[in-house]
Amino acid sequence: MDTDLFDRAAKFAIDAHRGGERKGKGFPYILHPMEAAIIVSSLTTDPEMLAAAMLHDTIEDTDVTIEQIRREFGARVAKLVHHETSPLPHDAPWRDRKQAQAEQLAAAPRDSKIVAIGDKLSNLRAIVADYRQIGDALWKRFKAPGGKEDILWYYTILADALNSLAGTPPYEEYLNLLKEIKNTN
Repeated sequence: MDTDLFDRAAKFAIDAHRGGERKGKGFPYILHPMEAAIIVSSLTTDPEMLAAAMLHDTIEDTDVTIEQIRREFGARVAKLVHHETSPLPHDAPWRDRKQAQAEQLAAAPRDSKIVAIGDKLSNLRAIVADYRQIGDALWKRFKAPGGKEDILWYYTILADALNSLAGTPPYEEYLNLLKEIKNTN
């Protein structure tokens, strides 16, 4: 397998996220895209999908533009990254942005959903692990105005948007973690 595209994407993502820290975690942000890529690799060896998993947060969380992604990595990688990015501006209300993102993913092709499950499962793993450690204090980390209620709403509508992946190990793990966090008091 030629890993050139993935290697370039990994370096690009590392550079783009340099100095960033995972919220409330105390470790480099880049570990999240790496985990997302590992999850995606459990479903495909497609180099463009693996590259997109590494790059999925560069548009929302750095100064990188979709045009830069397209120039550096091609139209398909840019499309996959675009599907991971809310179509509404950052200053739109939180719920509106999340609803639009879920609707975009629901209409997206399967390859985009595979990239998305890498991201969303990585996030949900972190949420559950942190909840196990710090309990309800976790919900204060999020920009969601309704705290736990909004976070659970978002991950539930994402489960619906990604339900064409039902039966795959990452999707089933996602559902199990979502159920676990819903059952907390």
